[in-house]
Amino acid sequence: MGGESTTRTAPHSGGTSTGPVGGRHGQRLSGLAVALGLVLFLGGFAWAAVIYRPYTVPTGSMTPTIGVGDRVLAQRVNGDEVRRGDVVVFTDKTWVSNAPVVKRVVAVGGDTVSCCTDGKLTVNGKEIDETYLKGNVVEDKAIPTVKVPEGRLFLLGDERQGSLDSSAHLTDTAQGTVARSAVTARVDAVVWPMKGMLERPTGFEPLGALSSPGPLRTIIILIVVGAALVLGGGAYGPVAKLFGRRSRVRTEPVGAR
Repeated sequence: MGGESTTRTAPHSGGTSTGPVGGRHGQRLSGLAVALGLVLFLGGFAWAAVIYRPYTVPTGSMTPTIGVGDRVLAQRVNGDEVRRGDVVVFTDKTWVSNAPVVKRVVAVGGDTVSCCTDGKLTVNGKEIDETYLKGNVVEDKAIPTVKVPEGRLFLLGDERQGSLDSSAHLTDTAQGTVARSAVTARVDAVVWPMKGMLERPTGFEPLGALSSPGPLRTIIILIVVGAALVLGGGAYGPVAKLFGRRSRVRTEPVGAR
């Protein structure tokens, strides 16, 4: 007597499941992850829109820190918050009519600034180590001793040979200084091309505290985590369905004859 054995596939339950893929608990967690991710993602962008303004720098006056055509993010600040070493955005009609200008603050009200001593900028008698210049010439023209009036700032471009900065306005009534009230923002990072956060101007630390970086890193973390949660939560259903199919399928003998 001969026989023949065949096999077929069938779900463990003996039929097709109609319940939610991955179970109710998994579905709830997936929905919660997507909801939380959207809050973080959109909240991060909203926070950035309130705190930061984008600017395109059209000249090379801030090279090597900021190149021609670089896109920067600048935190909205009050001029009273500006400290030595900050790269700021300001508008001064005696410099450029109604156009924002990006320069570095090297001295504040009450400081005495001059250049150069041993090839270095001098503020209040201290030679400043400007590491962000990356070996560029500190200054190719002499800056006589300037006493910065209270409430004003002395600013230079990081490209010291050709920048039209305070050194080019020394014959003005204000000796090249700019009012704190003219400042509208402080540059935190170069975002295009992706150069990242600006280098800390640590050479000014002996003269006083530096400005703290803005919340840009925190905002980026919120956006990245939010995006990951949205993608992860959205992918849960298809992944659970795929693995659910594999776990329900098995082989079993049909019978013998």
